[in-house]
Amino acid sequence: MSESVLSLKNVSIYQSNKVILSNINLEVKHGEFIYIIGKTGTGKSSFIKTLYADLPLTTGEGHIVEYDLVNLKEKDIPYLRRKIGIVFQDFQLLPDRTVSANMLFVLKATGWTDTTEMQNKIDEVLDKVGMKGFANKMPHQLSGGEQQRVAIARALLNDPEFILADEPTGNLDPQTSVEVLDVLRKINANGKTVIMATHDYALLMKFPSKTLKCEDGSIFEVVQKTV
Repeated sequence: MSESVLSLKNVSIYQSNKVILSNINLEVKHGEFIYIIGKTGTGKSSFIKTLYADLPLTTGEGHIVEYDLVNLKEKDIPYLRRKIGIVFQDFQLLPDRTVSANMLFVLKATGWTDTTEMQNKIDEVLDKVGMKGFANKMPHQLSGGEQQRVAIARALLNDPEFILADEPTGNLDPQTSVEVLDVLRKINANGKTVIMATHDYALLMKFPSKTLKCEDGSIFEVVQKTV
């Protein structure tokens, strides 16, 4: 499959009425793995937030997993986000409930009702990230790397077409970062499109892939040797 899952034409991204990135033209095909790099404040997070409609797109044309970002209605945002798995730097697990209960919360919030189906799905996604034996642990009982694996599992619950990862290794040590990236790459190898913002150039050298760079208000593709 090679159809486009993300298309941006003449897009500008704003935050608080300030232009962060301008004149973006980008097409992402199904199954690609793409890094987004750039110094802090160059627009990596703003770019990703625009893709899952946390920041509105008001200039240009943008389509992601068949949704029109410019004309997206408020009521359709939850449906868009069910087709996009989002992984954050700070995990964002609910601290007062177990790993399994964190998963259950998301499933119920996105319309699942059958108890057996929900449990089977939880087992499936935790198994994919090597965390099936941790279902009854509380977040504070897990290491940072384990919490991020759970966060990745959570992003897979609704079988999304697209994974957006915003600095998913930013709070992790180098070895754990490699392990988390390995999980994301395996998910990509199984057919999911992945866009990952990172400032960890060591990961790019170890696992090279298509790379976009945010710099001076623009986003553009770079070849590996120039990052």
